[in-house]
Amino acid sequence: MMIRTLPTLKRRTLLTAAAAAAALPSVALPGVARAQVRIDITRGRVEPLPTAVSPFFGDGADANTGRELAQVIAGNLERSGLFRPIDPRAYTNTPAQLRAAAPQFGTWRQINAAILIHGNVESTRDGRLRVEFRLWDVFGEAQMEGRVYTTVPANWRRIAHIVSDAVYKRMTGEDGYFDTRIVYVSESGPQQRRVKRLALMDQDGANHRFLTDGRELVLTPRFSPTAQEITYLAYVQAGNNPNVLRPRVYLLNIDTGQREVVGDFPGMTFAPRFSPDGNRVIMSMAQGGNTDIHAMDLRTRQQQRVTNHPSINTSPSYSPDGRQIVFNSDRGGTQQLYTMTASGENVQRISFGTGRYATPVWSPRGDLIAFTKQTEGEFFIGVMRPDGQGERLLTRAFLVEGPTWAPNGRVLMYFRQGASDSRGQGGNPRLYSIDLTGYNEREMLTPADGSDPAWSPLLP
Repeated sequence: MMIRTLPTLKRRTLLTAAAAAAALPSVALPGVARAQVRIDITRGRVEPLPTAVSPFFGDGADANTGRELAQVIAGNLERSGLFRPIDPRAYTNTPAQLRAAAPQFGTWRQINAAILIHGNVESTRDGRLRVEFRLWDVFGEAQMEGRVYTTVPANWRRIAHIVSDAVYKRMTGEDGYFDTRIVYVSESGPQQRRVKRLALMDQDGANHRFLTDGRELVLTPRFSPTAQEITYLAYVQAGNNPNVLRPRVYLLNIDTGQREVVGDFPGMTFAPRFSPDGNRVIMSMAQGGNTDIHAMDLRTRQQQRVTNHPSINTSPSYSPDGRQIVFNSDRGGTQQLYTMTASGENVQRISFGTGRYATPVWSPRGDLIAFTKQTEGEFFIGVMRPDGQGERLLTRAFLVEGPTWAPNGRVLMYFRQGASDSRGQGGNPRLYSIDLTGYNEREMLTPADGSDPAWSPLLP
């Protein structure tokens, strides 16, 4: 049995040693083979696994929390494209029965459930919330996972996301990505007076809130490795002239709302992004007629010029180990992808297909680089290996741009925009996700239009 403690919204650990001693035991049926159910997510198209997610048992007000926990877990798993939640109206064991004894596996097999998820939720005397869950292999008649979580009641959704991650990892062997957040640029208003605000939400769209008020034009938000800070670019008024704007790179603490300026730069500045250790920000800067890549040490504010070439060099992204950088440049005559060391040495071109390549982002796993490609009047989101081999195009549209990786390196989010009509109406950007198979493409519903998404690491 594994226990994961949940921090409060202020990141204070609440699980006591006494609570940790109350570990949920594994319950295995004697004489039954261990679970063999497993999802292979490396194939091109995966048949979703029939999954039963029972409402978690709870007394009084806890019963409603138990139903909501199950709904969030089922929604997470369904959106992954790997699981097919079964309609709860078909369930034959009640939450109370599942609490009292092991599941009646024959009845779950009758509704074709391959796995069963259930649990209990209760409010403790000190006002905390205690949640336990179990994952069962229905055909193998064995418990696959069992855990206990204790936290403040306001964190119940995080428990649901963490349970979803535990199920995902147990069934696929890969880390989950549900206990994460998305920051993006929320867009509203007519095209001529578009209001752009930074917005933050859970990966399922819940807990949506705005981080800026729309008085500044904001672009390219990116998470720090700790998931607590965001770097982004804003255009602010220069002096007293409202018609003159200058770029400024900010750091924003999500919890406190405190904002600090990374730097005021004399020329245009683009696409700031953190290094894997969080100590540097790398970006493109236009100075003296050249657009080159610069890195800034956030502790000393010292800058390092990484590229020095008369071409346009932009959209830098570090490899997970921080030793390499991928970027795009037109130094070869067309916009292509290149890699180099973190100090700017050993520049190698890696894209050789038709069209123009842009916005490369290194996968958190280090095995792939995502990119935007434009060719024959269409845009594509694709991936390739760091040496440029194995290029695959996952989706296409009038405009698709800004790929960002889930922390497990198996799912991408980006924004899609259609063509405007003759009156300039329509064609507003929306957020989408897609997995590496290229089949499970889904729109992320947001209160307004959205662009420039960035996926956080797993929350601490």
